[in-house]
Amino acid sequence: MRHELLLIAVAIVLLLFDLIASARVKKYHHLIACTLTAGFTVTSFLMHEETSSVFGGMYLDTAMHGLVKSLLAFGTLLTFLISNTWLAKPETAIKRGEFYVITLFTLVGMYLMISSGHFLMFYIGLETASIPMATLVAFDKYRRHSAEAGAKYILAAAFASAIMLYGLSMIYAFVGSLYFEDIAPVLSSTSYMCLIGLVFFLAGAFFKLSMVPFHLWTADVYEGAPTPVTAYLSVISKGSMAFAATVILYTVFGNMVDIWQPIFWWIILITITLANLFAVRQQNLKRLLAFSSISQAGYLALGIMSGTAMGMATVVYYTVAYLCSNFAAFGVIQAIEDKTGKVTLADYNGLYGTNPKLAITMMLAMFSLGGIPFFAGFFSKFFVFAAAAEQGQYLLVFLALLNTIISLYYYLLVVKAMFINKTDAPISTLKTDAYGRIALVACVLGMLFIGLISPIFDYIVSISFGM
Repeated sequence: MRHELLLIAVAIVLLLFDLIASARVKKYHHLIACTLTAGFTVTSFLMHEETSSVFGGMYLDTAMHGLVKSLLAFGTLLTFLISNTWLAKPETAIKRGEFYVITLFTLVGMYLMISSGHFLMFYIGLETASIPMATLVAFDKYRRHSAEAGAKYILAAAFASAIMLYGLSMIYAFVGSLYFEDIAPVLSSTSYMCLIGLVFFLAGAFFKLSMVPFHLWTADVYEGAPTPVTAYLSVISKGSMAFAATVILYTVFGNMVDIWQPIFWWIILITITLANLFAVRQQNLKRLLAFSSISQAGYLALGIMSGTAMGMATVVYYTVAYLCSNFAAFGVIQAIEDKTGKVTLADYNGLYGTNPKLAITMMLAMFSLGGIPFFAGFFSKFFVFAAAAEQGQYLLVFLALLNTIISLYYYLLVVKAMFINKTDAPISTLKTDAYGRIALVACVLGMLFIGLISPIFDYIVSISFGM
């Protein structure tokens, strides 16, 4: 549990600093938070976890768990970096410390969820991550949209959590245990209790992944939440659930694969198609990226659906590529929104003429999200398609490929607005703060080089087969 203990230590240090530091010293609050989080992230990547378990097998740790936790820590660091100017505003500066601590404790919950070997541990981690997340969504509580988004998120999360918990109770009633290793050999596809447990578990997982028809909260919450929180929610929260769901379906429900694979087949197809069609109609960029996120979850689920170690590796790799691409896009949106308040597609007309660096960064992010060669997003889609095709899902892969054409259309609309569309009143020249520039440079390097450095995927595959 070294990752969790070290993360809790960082959160406690930041909490104590917020409580006892003088006003003069607190001007370094953001620097200290980013430095501690960066130190934790680097240390996390350097940790070499041996396969171990504690709490009687309720908590498990492997090299793959450690890698996923490190990637989520890196995403949390990016969240802090792009949030500096927003947190410096008078209405948020007074509660800056709360933002750091709450965000880190949501990450603790995700860590517990990832390393769970018992459904009680999984549920505790899920709730530890979800409840503080609602406070982050409503962090700008004096903005009507933020408060509304927080209310929608907590109500939808509570409903999904109750459904999942009811499903887990059905599994416990049938098996008499919540340990993953005890459940797997006993589950029966002919038992209605097992089927209810599986379907209700999937419903809760689909909510966290924003899969259709459990996606209706996503666009409103993404639009209303502060932009750094939207980025965190769209990547870190979704990535943790994707990995946890992959492990559970692979280890617990493996002998029911004939039941849940057809469910995934239709959910993936409907999710990708509807999300892309709705994204085309959006003028608000945060809503556009919300539907883009739903569509990306459909592609990510192709790796989950594979139910193999290779599928697990593609899920992790896809999360890495998506993290860099999505944070680059939201980093640009945050930089512009902070200075101008503009977030619509029309506002970005002529952006290249006044802010060429931001425009190029956004263009690269759109290319990567759209899967254009040879960006990270292209390789991530290629690997999930390959994992699904390996399982004989050729028709689904073909339909998913057709959907990438629709997604390219609305991603290129953003590029067209910035580089081709003309306007008499473009966004004025902006100066991004140093923290934001560091985040954007890191994301651009990730998008450009992750796909070209083949040992990265080879390493992920090697440790996934060791789970």
